[in-house]
Amino acid sequence: MFQKLQDRFDFSIFIAVMLLIGIGLIAIYSSTYNHPTAKGNFDKQVYWALFSMISFFFFYFLPHKSFRYLSVYFYAFSLLLLVSVILFGKVVSGSKSWVSLGPVGFQPSEFAKIGLIFFLAYWLSYKRRNINNLKDVGVALLIGLVPVALILMQPDLGTAIVFALITFVMIFWAGLNLFAFFVVVSPAVVVFVSLFGVSALIITLILIILALFFFKRDLFTSITIFVINLASALVFNYLVKYLKPHQQKRIETFVNPSADPLGAGYNALQAKVAIGSGGLFGKGFMQGSQTQLRFIPEQWTDFIFCVIGEEFGFWGSIVTLSLFFIIFLRIINILPSVKDEYSRLVLVGILTLLFVHFGINIGMNLGITPVIGLPLPFISYGGSSLIVNMSLMGVLMNIYKNRRLYT
Repeated sequence: MFQKLQDRFDFSIFIAVMLLIGIGLIAIYSSTYNHPTAKGNFDKQVYWALFSMISFFFFYFLPHKSFRYLSVYFYAFSLLLLVSVILFGKVVSGSKSWVSLGPVGFQPSEFAKIGLIFFLAYWLSYKRRNINNLKDVGVALLIGLVPVALILMQPDLGTAIVFALITFVMIFWAGLNLFAFFVVVSPAVVVFVSLFGVSALIITLILIILALFFFKRDLFTSITIFVINLASALVFNYLVKYLKPHQQKRIETFVNPSADPLGAGYNALQAKVAIGSGGLFGKGFMQGSQTQLRFIPEQWTDFIFCVIGEEFGFWGSIVTLSLFFIIFLRIINILPSVKDEYSRLVLVGILTLLFVHFGINIGMNLGITPVIGLPLPFISYGGSSLIVNMSLMGVLMNIYKNRRLYT
């Protein structure tokens, strides 16, 4: 009986997710208990956790074929939500990324992630689609970059990066050859490296020239690709001047966190202090000085991992990281057993979403990635994020249950 149930429901993923939600609730309680304005966040997160379970089982019990059939509608509704937030949203922390429905606020960009993953998987898995054809890969990129453009208008750089990475990874998984992947991704790499100065940019451009020699394309194609990469860096550095001051500060802080220790770099530096002070076993629940004395503003959201690191130490951090890796490895192990190409692409999108949030958020807390406002899945405070992540876990479990079926 249990083996039959286990064949239809992956308990290792489910238990890991439940434990992460539990860790999140403990950390939220500790970081908000003594806070004058955030005391109610723990109770709210408990309600969101219960509601997210309903969402999880709703998607788990949906007919398997409905995901494909509803993909276009999910995506269209996602774009409608993103447009609505630009028109009617409220500004929070410098970004117009929230919409209020009475006393409840939600983030449309979180729900748009489901629409992007579903519709991009639908497009990429459609019969007679050749992803190495310029037209088909162009349409696939357009599907991903339209929501990216709408999110940048809010502006929300962190979420836009997540959408872009989901798009690139799903396109590559669909069969994009190595050269085409290089053409698509290299401008993004050049833009990122350009943040670290002219010397880093020159070295990267030299490596791109060497890569073009390796691919042995004709001279016109090679020169065109090189010019596109160079233009990407120049355009990005031009556009940075038009970002809001707090966003420019975040970029500067990523390159050199100590440049503004009392301003833009404050959170990142204090987070490292909190994690480092936790030692091997931590200071104990609700005993962290950085946490209880509120050195890090709103640490129940983006910087919640430093609460875990300070109060539960190295071993508490290792347990948390291990639970995430159980989820990642289980998804990777499930992928080869899924017969349907659409479902495989949806799983790749879900894995990419969770891993990007995980990697960037942990990196933010350790000072090795920019502070771009991405929550830690299942742990950070926030109803929109938790409901969407649990919905996608329901989709994942639905695919696992029907992994031997074709749609």
